[in-house]
Formats: sequence, structure tokens, C-alpha cells
Amino acid sequence: MRTPLTAALRRIVLLPGFALGVSLAATPAAAQELRDQYHTAPRDTVSQEVYDGWKQYNLNCARCHGEDVLGTTIAPHLLVSLKPAGPVNTKEQFVQTVCAGRADKGMPSWCALGMELPTIDKIYSYVKARADAKVAPGRPAVKRTG
Repeated sequence: MRTPLTAALRRIVLLPGFALGVSLAATPAAAQELRDQYHTAPRDTVSQEVYDGWKQYNLNCARCHGEDVLGTTIAPHLLVSLKPAGPVNTKEQFVQTVCAGRADKGMPSWCALGMELPTIDKIYSYVKARADAKVAPGRPAVKRTG
């Protein structure tokens, strides 16, 4: 039997659930729009070396230094570090820092862990391209030749 009280309770319970369902249904599209806006790179944008650096950065560095080289609460924003006034503003300083690590700050010695210098060079190429605003955030594409 329906009473005014059960109808009111049904509205109280169902209406917020309906509103939540509608808002959640819109969330993936809104989230995708934000990802498209902030995480796209034009196609055919980088050399193979920079692309390989992006892959190696994401495998080895992103967990501490953040997606798109933007830093985290545990490791610095490398786009700032590689600027001319930054603390690691030359390739030599970058390679030395990655290879030797910074034990006092929790950064491992990547050379001691088996990372080779050509890999560090590729990571530098990617991070430097990001610092110089030559590569947009997100997964870059390899330039096609011919």
C-alpha cells in the first residue's frame, strides 16, 4: 500500500541516486575531454631518440618525478630543474645525477642498478625537449620520414 510517507521516502532515496547516476554517466566524457586538452601531442612530433626517452622515462622515472615530468611530492619538477637557472641545467649534470643518484634525497644510483649511458641520454633528450617546450605533455609520436 502506498502512503504519502513511502512515496516521499522513495523520492528521497531515488532522486539522489538518479542524480548520481546521471553525473557519473557524464564523468567519463568530461574526463576524456580534460585528458584530450592536457595530454595530447601533435602527431609526427619527435625523433626516435626522444620517443625512446619518453618510454624509458615512463618506465624508470615517472613513478617519482611524475607523469609528463611535472614532479611529485617526493621528487622535483624536472622541467624547472633543466631550465638555464635550474640545479641540473647541463646534460653532464643530468647524466651525473641520474647515474650516481642522490642517496640523501632517496634517488637511487641508476648506473649501479644497470641503466646504461645510452638510455640516460635518451631520457635526457625527452626531458630536455619537455623543458624547452618542444614536446607537449602526453605520449609523443615519432616523426615519419620520407
